[in-house]
Amino acid sequence: MTVKRSSSQEAVFGIKSWPEEERPREKLALRGAEALTESELLAIVLNAGSGGRTALDIARDLLQHYPSLRDMAQRPLKELCGISGVGQARAVALQAAFELGRRYAVTPEVKRQAVNAPEDVAALYQYRMRDLRHERFVVLLLNNAGHIIRETVVSEGIVNASLVHPREVFHAAVTELASSVILLHNHPSGVREASREDHLITRQLVEAGRIMDIPVHDHIIICGSSYVSFAENGWLEAQ
Repeated sequence: MTVKRSSSQEAVFGIKSWPEEERPREKLALRGAEALTESELLAIVLNAGSGGRTALDIARDLLQHYPSLRDMAQRPLKELCGISGVGQARAVALQAAFELGRRYAVTPEVKRQAVNAPEDVAALYQYRMRDLRHERFVVLLLNNAGHIIRETVVSEGIVNASLVHPREVFHAAVTELASSVILLHNHPSGVREASREDHLITRQLVEAGRIMDIPVHDHIIICGSSYVSFAENGWLEAQ
C-alpha cells in the first residue's frame, strides 16, 4: 500500500528517503516518462529542493501559480527566478526544457535511409570510415522496410571475435525492435580481403541472429575506396 505524505512530511524526510518506486527519477526509469505527473516531471527538471522544501513541492507551487505549462513556458527568466524556491539555476533549467520541447515540436521527421544493396551502404559510410586509422565495427539496425533506424558502434580499435560479441551486437537491435541488421567495419590498411577473423565474427553473428530471429543481411568491409560484401560473395549462406 502506498502511503501518502503531506508536504511537511516530504520536506522533513526528503525525496531520497521515499520508497524507490515513488521517487520521480526512479519512477521514470521503471515505468517511462508517460507514467509521471506534470509535477513529477517538473521536479526532475528542477533537480533539487530549496529552503526545506522538496523539488516536488516547488513543482506543485509552480503549477498552482501558472494556469498551464504553456503559460509557464512563456514567462521571462526574471519572473521565474522570483518564484519562491526556484532561483536562477532552476529557472534556467526550466527555460532550457521548454525550449527543447519547442525545437522538438518543429523538427521535421528525418527521412530514414533505405539500403537495398551493398553499394548503398558503401556510399553512405565509405567517406566516413575509409580514412580511419583504427578499425571500427558498426551495426546498422533496419526496420521492416529496410530503412536504417539507427547505427551503433560495437567496437573501436582491433576488430576480433572476443570484442565483437553477439550480446553487444544484438542488444541494440532488441531495444530498437529492429527487424534485421547489417554488419559493417573498415580495414585501415585498405586491403580488399576478408580475413579469417572476419569470417569467424560473421559466422558467430549470423548464427546468433538466426536464434534471435533478427537476420544478418550482410557484412560489409570498407577497404579504402572499395568494399567487400559477404552477401555479394555468397559467404552468408556458407556461414
